[in-house]
Amino acid sequence: MPLAVGSSSLKNKSSRRQLRPGWQAELQSDDHFMEDPKETDIIIPVIGITGVGKSTFINTLLGEDMAPVGHGLESHTDQIQHIITPHPFNPNVRLILIDTPGFDHTTVDDKEVFRRIAIWLARSYDAHMKLAGIVYLHEISQGNMPPVQKNLDLFSKICGPKAIKNVVLTTTKWEDVSDELGLRRETQLKDQYWKSMLEHGSKLHRFEGTKDSARSIIEHILSQTSIDAVRIQQELVDFGKVLAETEAGRSLRYTLNELLEQRKRTTARLWEEEGSSELQRKVIENDNKIRALVGQIKEINASFYRKVMRWIKY
Repeated sequence: MPLAVGSSSLKNKSSRRQLRPGWQAELQSDDHFMEDPKETDIIIPVIGITGVGKSTFINTLLGEDMAPVGHGLESHTDQIQHIITPHPFNPNVRLILIDTPGFDHTTVDDKEVFRRIAIWLARSYDAHMKLAGIVYLHEISQGNMPPVQKNLDLFSKICGPKAIKNVVLTTTKWEDVSDELGLRRETQLKDQYWKSMLEHGSKLHRFEGTKDSARSIIEHILSQTSIDAVRIQQELVDFGKVLAETEAGRSLRYTLNELLEQRKRTTARLWEEEGSSELQRKVIENDNKIRALVGQIKEINASFYRKVMRWIKY
């Protein structure tokens, strides 16, 4: 039975690593962390795009509704949520399951989702909490792979090559596809999109909506040697980088620029079509998305500039 669930304040009672200004400067007043982190705590984040079933996975594992569940593509997880439950193999150790907001969030852009996840991981590393592994969820019924692949690339850069072996690539929502289609997409994931990660030690599992399938995923992770640190933790805490300097941060900036170019091409194509009220609506909608992307890119660049100036004055 879970001991606690929460998205607590910024207070961290003890920190033994020397604090550096890089990642601390990324903190915001509404960032959530744990009130009482312990060096014996074992962490397993659950990560994936919005609607993939992260909260459902955690609730199924625990046998009760501890994490809020959204329906459809609307996300109900805006902040990092932590659920404390007993370690299945060691009653003296707490297992911390981390329910993360999804990339492609309905109300929070990817840059902010990345910041929240990265800062939570940095704070846990700074508090000497141990990261056992990561559950990466992917909806087997998802047929549009390019956007999903971008998020997986970002996730890979967050982990770094040494931590890939502690990642469980987990497919969800098997009930939404036929056995034939599910098997075909699973084969495509293994042979194409996930091939590199599997070759470097990641494992492939199915979450079939049952407690047994969820438990087998968590028990596999706990049977492995814990990770010293994923790349983003070392970059932020040990090397004192800011988010925009990290491998994942640079990847996110590139992705936004790429999306911007895609939106510009869409606008050009729309203008070439015959005019109509529906076309005008699509043009306006696309222009709004372009402005939003430009704003995200400017904010990343401005944030990096502000931090550089802060260092110069430090």
